[in-house]
Amino acid sequence: MENVNQTLPSRFFLLGVSTVPQLQVPGFLLFLVMYLITIAGNCLLLITVRISPMLHTPMYFFLSNLSLIDIGFSSTVVPVLLKNTLSADKSISVGGCVFQMFCYLVFGVAECILLAVMAYDRFVAIRRPLHYSSIMNMRFYIILALIPWMVGFVNASIQVFITWRLPFCKTHHINHFICEVPPFLRISCTDPWLNEIAMYVATGIVVLFSFLLTLISYVYIISTIVRIRSSHGRHAVFSTCTSHLTVVTLYYGTIMSIYLQPPSSHSLETDNKLSVLYTVVTPMLNPIIYSIRNKEVKNSFYKII
Repeated sequence: MENVNQTLPSRFFLLGVSTVPQLQVPGFLLFLVMYLITIAGNCLLLITVRISPMLHTPMYFFLSNLSLIDIGFSSTVVPVLLKNTLSADKSISVGGCVFQMFCYLVFGVAECILLAVMAYDRFVAIRRPLHYSSIMNMRFYIILALIPWMVGFVNASIQVFITWRLPFCKTHHINHFICEVPPFLRISCTDPWLNEIAMYVATGIVVLFSFLLTLISYVYIISTIVRIRSSHGRHAVFSTCTSHLTVVTLYYGTIMSIYLQPPSSHSLETDNKLSVLYTVVTPMLNPIIYSIRNKEVKNSFYKII
């Protein structure tokens, strides 16, 4: 432990998304606008669900949790990204880096599992419509909503603990815009095999299990939809799932492309771009996707206005 303390710097330096000077101001403005849209869109969705009685259902309770996660996810990443985009001082303290990594992991894992929970909710609503209210009672759907947060907290605690036990002596410059686990494994003085195993196991259990649960739910959902004789009925039922499918495809695709590859095959530039996609773009698009394609949300919003 003494050797680890000697090799742990007081600050790290995040190199950001791009080092091209001409792109810094446009990049700053772009990320600022996206962050403001993310906060405004998710807050508006939260307010709409909260004050509209017709939206007090398990589906919109889960959607409110997704908005909270997106606000937290974006707020963990974007303010530091904005500061480092324009500032000459791109450093971040060890404590700030640990805190960002912890929050990032909590919100990331929670969103993965919550998307699977939302798929299960749609599965029950479409496959067992007459028993939906008894199955998705208040006690059960609150437990389902708490599970993503609990798993996210446990996973983040383990990942952060074993990551920051590593000695870092190769460099203190991180070729990334956030304190994420993979870049720190590359700058370790020792072989981070235990960390890589822990990361792959966590990814396999959380991401792949959540994705498979979502996939299985939609296999049953689609099999139910194709048996509906009316084309209008099929379209009406399927339209309640398209928003969720869009978000799932975008989010899981980028997560698995980063975390399920060996470190030697990673491209830092590609990882940075993919990380921007699911940490900045996805939280901005989620409330837009769910609002535009959801008549109940749009009608409630119009009534509030």
